[in-house]
Amino acid sequence: MNTQPLTGLIAATYTPFDASGQLALSQIGPMVEYLLSSGVQGLYVCGSTGEGMSLTTTERQEVAAAYMAAADGRVPVLVQVGHNSVEDAKALAAHAQEIGVAAISATCPSYFKIDSVATLVSTMAQIAGAAPQLPFYYYHIPSLTGSAIDIAQFMRMADNHIPNLVGLKYTDTKVFEFQECQAIEGGKYDIVWGADEMLLGALASGAKGAIGSTYNVAAPLYGKLIAAFESNDLPTARKLQLQSIEFIRIMGRYPFHSAMKELLKMLGHDLGTCRLPQRGLTGEEIESLRIQLAASQYFAPVLTPAT
Repeated sequence: MNTQPLTGLIAATYTPFDASGQLALSQIGPMVEYLLSSGVQGLYVCGSTGEGMSLTTTERQEVAAAYMAAADGRVPVLVQVGHNSVEDAKALAAHAQEIGVAAISATCPSYFKIDSVATLVSTMAQIAGAAPQLPFYYYHIPSLTGSAIDIAQFMRMADNHIPNLVGLKYTDTKVFEFQECQAIEGGKYDIVWGADEMLLGALASGAKGAIGSTYNVAAPLYGKLIAAFESNDLPTARKLQLQSIEFIRIMGRYPFHSAMKELLKMLGHDLGTCRLPQRGLTGEEIESLRIQLAASQYFAPVLTPAT
């Protein structure tokens, strides 16, 4: 089992759909080439960004296989296998191991809420155990799962129950908790940051890798931010983080991932629209989004309002 820590920018990839809402797998290859050329160093497939919870189990397997084929061993591919059905999650994990992904990750079931650390550990142990040869990252995103479990307690207890647990995808804003998880067992675990608008703070707290949706559209910005931080040029790093915050705030005025797919279209990558229950943007909203982004610091050079 390869336990190499994740480093750099890992794009949480989007799932492409055609006009009828069916998978458009042919779009994955060009998208991967674009991402790699922009400086992305890994792919995280079928997570929140990739609408994993809006796909059938078969569709998730098809998307994972398509991203693996497109990546062709050039960067690590991680597949998110969490599901409200633990049995389906186990099937997804086994499939991911079969196609040779670098690692798997899983959210907790979110319809029936898990009410104890021990239950979360038992649940994740079953999912991780379905792919024992793969590194396993728990995906902590309480804003979507509604889980109130103490994540540091989970990591400590899981240490003795999930042999292939190697880390955590931490998508929350509690930097103190992120640091606490990093220190568990003397820094044994790979704690990967997941809030793009707070990347600089995470770097200052020891982050080495980050998984995020906005790396699909602005990886060069974040690459420069990381370089500025590593060279101790904090004024430049702060300015770059503010550029990220500016456009993320704009995206947040709309259904976020639907807005991101519209931005990708503006940049030349048509991945369709999101599936319900995430609604698409109206024509008026798309034009408003374009105008605001065209006035933002990062996207002004590449976007102009439609005429």
